[in-house]
Amino acid sequence: MGLTYAMISLKNPRLPQLEPVAAEALADTGAMHLCISEHARLQLQLEVQEQKEVSLADGSRRLVPYVGPVELRFKNRVGYTGALVMGDQVLLGAIPMEDMDLVVVPHTRTLDVNPQSPNIACSLAK
Repeated sequence: MGLTYAMISLKNPRLPQLEPVAAEALADTGAMHLCISEHARLQLQLEVQEQKEVSLADGSRRLVPYVGPVELRFKNRVGYTGALVMGDQVLLGAIPMEDMDLVVVPHTRTLDVNPQSPNIACSLAK
């Protein structure tokens, strides 16, 4: 299918005076979490809450910092989540995409709001 990128906004809701960080995020439905670089963590002044052990695509495991909360914005959607600090780019995984009711459109390789609920995010709560 190829890679899907989207411009998102990241903000530290605990420090509203800080400017949000615009980032080109890789939308990956095979990943679970939001991942940000150490540089983005420093820009947003996010405190490390704990270490989490993650399994990588090659089968290896490692400990990475877990920070939060992070406010995410894309089009008319907003979400709040924690983030793993790893890598050199922003990765938007399935959990924050589900929370904001976003979908990957395979034909155009774009991220978009769910066309079945274009005006307000919809979620299962059962």
